[in-house]
Amino acid sequence: MARTVAMGYQDFAKIRERSVFYVDKTNFIKEWWEGKDEVTLIARPRRFGKTLNLSMVEKFFSVQYKGREDLFQGLAIWEHEKYRELQGSYPVISLSFANVKEKSYAATIRRINQILTNLYSGYRFLVSDRDFDHKERRFFDSVDVDMDESTATMAIHQLSYYLSRYYGKKVIILLDEYDTPMQEAYVNGYWPELVSFTRSMFNSTFKTNPYLERAIMTGITRVSKESIFSDLNNLEVITTTSKKYEDCFGFTEEEVFAALDEFDLSGKKREVKNWYDGFTFGNRTDIYNPWSILNYLDKKKLSTYWANSSSNRLAGELIREGSKEIKQLMEDLLSGKTIEMEIDEQIVYDQLKTKRNAVWSLLLASGYLKVVNTEFVEQEGRTYYELKLTNKEVKVMFETMVRDWFSETEGTYNDFIKAMLLDDIDAMNEYMNRVTMTIFSYFDTRKNPSQEEPERFHGVKAITERSTGQNASACFYHGFVLGLMVELSGRYVLTSNRESGFGRYDVMLEPLNPQRDGGIIMEFKVFQPRKENCLEDTVEAALRQIEEKEYQTALISRGIPKERIRMYGFAFQGKEVLIGNRDERGARQWDLKKPI
Repeated sequence: MARTVAMGYQDFAKIRERSVFYVDKTNFIKEWWEGKDEVTLIARPRRFGKTLNLSMVEKFFSVQYKGREDLFQGLAIWEHEKYRELQGSYPVISLSFANVKEKSYAATIRRINQILTNLYSGYRFLVSDRDFDHKERRFFDSVDVDMDESTATMAIHQLSYYLSRYYGKKVIILLDEYDTPMQEAYVNGYWPELVSFTRSMFNSTFKTNPYLERAIMTGITRVSKESIFSDLNNLEVITTTSKKYEDCFGFTEEEVFAALDEFDLSGKKREVKNWYDGFTFGNRTDIYNPWSILNYLDKKKLSTYWANSSSNRLAGELIREGSKEIKQLMEDLLSGKTIEMEIDEQIVYDQLKTKRNAVWSLLLASGYLKVVNTEFVEQEGRTYYELKLTNKEVKVMFETMVRDWFSETEGTYNDFIKAMLLDDIDAMNEYMNRVTMTIFSYFDTRKNPSQEEPERFHGVKAITERSTGQNASACFYHGFVLGLMVELSGRYVLTSNRESGFGRYDVMLEPLNPQRDGGIIMEFKVFQPRKENCLEDTVEAALRQIEEKEYQTALISRGIPKERIRMYGFAFQGKEVLIGNRDERGARQWDLKKPI
């Protein structure tokens, strides 16, 4: 009989006591302990069992769980006599920053203070120890939600001392989701202040703490050493490309298929693999997300369980507001292609919008990308990674994200798509101008300063109309193309030619069913007052380029008759758009009414 799948459990003891479905990961205890690293930082995506594994480690080593052999009997770790003797033999300090998601620095410090206060409350019995002197009692009592930052940064260090003295052994420290406050600090604009506080806390807790036996920190990212780990030369960092613990977080294919057999779902292995396989840790390329698998076992239905539960707000913002290159690379990824990048696994949050490849490093660490291949270029001393979307679930998540970009104008955007399919040029102009009027600035990266293209970020009036319009229109344009790709994915294959940049950019839509749909070619141009008198001239230049460059040849060679190929020229001037096309006689058509 299949075990009961119970969702949401992160406490190892409850899982074992209630005999709910569990995949044995206790070999992690042995591998970590025998590794003898003093401080281990493990970076894994959300919902990959980090919290549960730390709970498992706590229950195994903590003196507060001494004698709880029942929690580990029948599991892999209990087969080793040496480890049976270690169970319940160390004082353990366990805490989590998973819920530290405040919008201000002051609120964040207060939330951390509350976590530390609750931690101290659990060890109130230490105050009655005869070795506790007056100064120590005063410090213990000073740990509260209103304590100063100096006290807060030393709180774990001092608790380590009290516990070590009480039990006669050094302590094990477990910190879950260490980087959650850092992400919130970046998003909400108080990064520098929190960096300083965190650096002081981590230094006293993990570096200058003589009462520390071992420690584990978990998170999604490896925040750069220069930011908060500058003094921690005793830190062993485990990222998604590391070989250590590669099968300890997440389910292997063998474990997933065994679970499907147990639940009489053996015939669904191929579908499950297509949707949820693909995560790569170290050399293991067959890792599945536990949250999705558990939900599938419970509901027997394919869906975006993990993607919908994970916080993808930051990733979405970085792609939406990113440069045209970022959006172009997303086109490749969504079409099933790979991209090649130099990846820095140390995430520098305050450089996410200025450092060229930082967004891809974050997406890899977050589990949205997987490593297909690596190449070390000896002459450069650099490693390049070939990256791809992890699986179908992730692809669906990004498609939904792109749709959400246009959610404020969902009806209008969908109306534009319908008008284009019907070749209704008047309606296309009306709807397109409504779309741009509403969300043009949504894609405008001028609010994100860049050293590479500083001219973007000095405002409309500070630079020429041409350069401002070029950059803002390009950002909107590339978001718009991603929208086309997603909305028409079941009807057309979208390809684009980027060799000449935005000024000479074309989009081609090849129908999946040529008997029903014709081909579509689009050319996008920004109005250039030095060359053109009006938007109609810009449209004409776009249409002329399509013909002179013979873009339709590619579609004709694929069996699309010339008379079933439509050509559109898009002209941008600020938020104003004019669309023109050629009819079957070669005559120009456009809507000359004032855009709405």
